[in-house]
Amino acid sequence: MANSSTLHSKGPGTGAEEVPSVPRSLAAPRKVALLTGITGQDGSYLTELLLSKGYEVHGLMRRSSNFNTQRLEHIYHDPHATPSAQRPPMRLHYADLSDSSSLRRALDLVLPDEVYNLAAQSHVAVSYEIPDYTADVVATGALRLLEAVRLSTKPMRYYQAGSSEMFGSTPPPQSETTPFHPRSPYAAAKVAAHWYTVNYREAYGLFACNGVLFNHESPRRGENFVTRKITRAVGRIKVGLQTKVFLGNLSAGRDWGFAGDYVEAMWLMLQQDKPADYVVATQECHTVEEFLQAAFGHAGLDWKDHVAIDKKYFRPAEVDSLQGDASKSRKELGWKPKVGFQQLVQMMVDNDIELAKQEKVLVDAGYRDPKQQA
Repeated sequence: MANSSTLHSKGPGTGAEEVPSVPRSLAAPRKVALLTGITGQDGSYLTELLLSKGYEVHGLMRRSSNFNTQRLEHIYHDPHATPSAQRPPMRLHYADLSDSSSLRRALDLVLPDEVYNLAAQSHVAVSYEIPDYTADVVATGALRLLEAVRLSTKPMRYYQAGSSEMFGSTPPPQSETTPFHPRSPYAAAKVAAHWYTVNYREAYGLFACNGVLFNHESPRRGENFVTRKITRAVGRIKVGLQTKVFLGNLSAGRDWGFAGDYVEAMWLMLQQDKPADYVVATQECHTVEEFLQAAFGHAGLDWKDHVAIDKKYFRPAEVDSLQGDASKSRKELGWKPKVGFQQLVQMMVDNDIELAKQEKVLVDAGYRDPKQQA
């Protein structure tokens, strides 16, 4: 058989001339990326993007008694299974942002070109219940990872996932120069992580970027976030598994985009000549009530017949309106969202109606009890 240094033809009968192949030793090396939070919504979309660009992807995940890799099941290949297709270059490793030794071991093992810190206790309401843990993972966890990157023998580019919640009560539109005024333990911890990243960039010369991403959703969004809670309820109500959904402040306004679009902006930040911080947003603001209208309307339902207000879902300190100014990202990164608000809502509703139909089959067969979502 011919080896990698022999000549290859483009095929019989094509009339094409034979061209020399590229020796394996001269081929461009595959880039390596390390992701925290790979099992989450953003981690799964970013993994897909990086794999499509030829990266080798390594993900860090916490030890759990339950499998939480369902967002990666379409990518993951069991190394013990008989390969029916080429195994994707993705590996998972146990580590935790609360354990600096595990982070350093992972970096030493993988030696990535790019590090994306996506992991967090990211639920705002929950951050009031577990503020110490939220601060430890979100703020100090980012500091531990930055320090591990700094101490590595290999230069690495670092991405820190910020949040529009950092702006809090500062009036919109919010850009890279807008002052932060966080209104929750989660938001305050994200502000700390943001400034740790800036400090390590300025003090040590790290290629470190903050991506201040406004709300980004998808069918992979966690079901305890308001957008997914709504679309899951729409699906269950549509098929008769649920009658009501309980919510809090319907007048809160958010800049909602599609997570699959936003991960491209993350990647673009680390491809620039110089590190910087960027706001990523659609530049449109919609209230929770508008989201309800779009979601229930797409399913042919009237949201007013099915939504009840529960005071327990109001925050101790509300954030009234978030709307990003992503001019810098559009100009310097060439990034803009592809999926609009209505398309995003319809995508999520369609997904959750199908999910509810599958759930109903199990309920009708007696394999699952219908449970009212609260």
